[in-house]
Amino acid sequence: MGDRFRVTLAQLNPVVGDLEGNAARAKSAWEQGRDQGADLVALPEMFIAGYNAQDLVRKHAFHTEAMQVIDRLAADCADGPALAIGGPYVEGTELFNAYFICNGGRVVTRVLKHELPNETVFDEVRIFDSGPIGGPYAVGNTRIGSPICEDAWHPDVAETLAETGAEFLLVPNGSPYYRNKYETRLNHMVARVVETDLPLIYLNMVGGQDDQVFDGGSFVLNPGGRIAVQLPVFDECVVPVDMVRGPDGWRCEDGMFERHPDEWEQDYRVMVESVRDYLRKTGFAKVLLGMSGGIDSALVATIAVDALGPENVRCVMLPSEYTSGHSLEDAEACARALGCRYDYVPISGPRDAVTEALAPLFEGTKPDLTEENIQSRLRGLLLMALSNKFGEMLLTTGNKSEVAVGYATIYGDMAGGYNPIKDLYKMRVFETCRWRNAHHRPWMKGPEGAVIPERIITKPPSAELRADQKDSDSLPDYPVLDAILEILVDKDGSIADCVAAGYDRTDAKKVEHLLYISEYKRFQSAPGVRLTKKAFWLDRRYPIVNRWRDPS
Repeated sequence: MGDRFRVTLAQLNPVVGDLEGNAARAKSAWEQGRDQGADLVALPEMFIAGYNAQDLVRKHAFHTEAMQVIDRLAADCADGPALAIGGPYVEGTELFNAYFICNGGRVVTRVLKHELPNETVFDEVRIFDSGPIGGPYAVGNTRIGSPICEDAWHPDVAETLAETGAEFLLVPNGSPYYRNKYETRLNHMVARVVETDLPLIYLNMVGGQDDQVFDGGSFVLNPGGRIAVQLPVFDECVVPVDMVRGPDGWRCEDGMFERHPDEWEQDYRVMVESVRDYLRKTGFAKVLLGMSGGIDSALVATIAVDALGPENVRCVMLPSEYTSGHSLEDAEACARALGCRYDYVPISGPRDAVTEALAPLFEGTKPDLTEENIQSRLRGLLLMALSNKFGEMLLTTGNKSEVAVGYATIYGDMAGGYNPIKDLYKMRVFETCRWRNAHHRPWMKGPEGAVIPERIITKPPSAELRADQKDSDSLPDYPVLDAILEILVDKDGSIADCVAAGYDRTDAKKVEHLLYISEYKRFQSAPGVRLTKKAFWLDRRYPIVNRWRDPS
């Protein structure tokens, strides 16, 4: 060691609850670091438990076993570099989010997280106790400070570490993606570097967990805020970085520098990775979905094929008498272009049977939304039957605009296990389809080229549950709807804000009404990946019963 210190960064993908599996991943990374000549091998926050483990980590049997696994891992990694790994730690009656420093076959130091996030998808104030602000730990003759994730978003922990002798900062993170978050992270970390005049290593995990995808993108900043190392987004990697001490203190030598893709590619990658990891981590290998000939199901099918390969995706057309000829053609054309299985299951027979069964009870009434929803629920029933029979997870296909205003049939087209476009507004669905048709990347398992037919992208959206139906019959046009929703949902704005932005008050009130009365549907909807800071699940928690309306 002395004037050089090598840190091997293990930007890896843990599985929540897989304690032994995560330990095996950590040991493999440690062995790679040992072979690279590392002084320290570092893994992300809460790696041994997986993140975000939510209330699972509070379970006594779970956090007890997690600590035992870390002790065994430390013993297994005795002969070689130090190992730093995140996990839960109990002291007395308190439970902490901790960072364990292992050396010589045992845990030598535990860093306890001080600043606990309590916003958006995080509930750490409820789950963990706040640890005291401590000092740096020593690896050989080098003193390292490790603010844990949120600790580095505030100045107090980093400043204390600098004042008590830390020579550089190593920040382990479980930081999930939202659009353009990298810039936010970078700005906070630059602030810590400027305040402390210390180099900073930012280590993040990768992989999908429920509604979240951790996007990696680990980096190292030198004093002054210059990036010396930038790891790829979304990809696992085990990479050494070299710290060198000179007249002005420690600096990181220039190393790997991966340029990050734009927000359209990152959003699409997040949707692909979410499906891939959700299936892998829940034990499924194949999916199916209802293929309507519309744009949403076409995009979900494309995401699924890129995530799993065409041989693992089944598209099912379930036509009624309202299904147009071009929808039949477009659905089949898209499935064929993607190379996945395409099945055709008309619903006219089951619908006749349901109509006959209900006829005595419906006598004297006129057809209305009830009959439309029967079609959708029959499709849900048939798709779930295929899912049960063949062990294929059913994907739902509702975009964020529809999820927001309840333009979907509960127990019908909302049936299923996962929704990769749940946080993607309709107008972004259009642009995402155009992006995918024009781009192909090595991480995509689907074919190159325009896999989504142009007519699917350009034709007016329709649920096709009655003659000549269009979405615009029930909703404001999507450019208007999405803009109002962005104000009311993403910006948590008011009706007055919508009017000030130039939108009709009647439209805004209608959208607000639909947003609130649809809460019960969202409460029962499939999980879906988070792309923004206001995704429907943990980011936005509203009561199901709610009579308040904005009076402005």
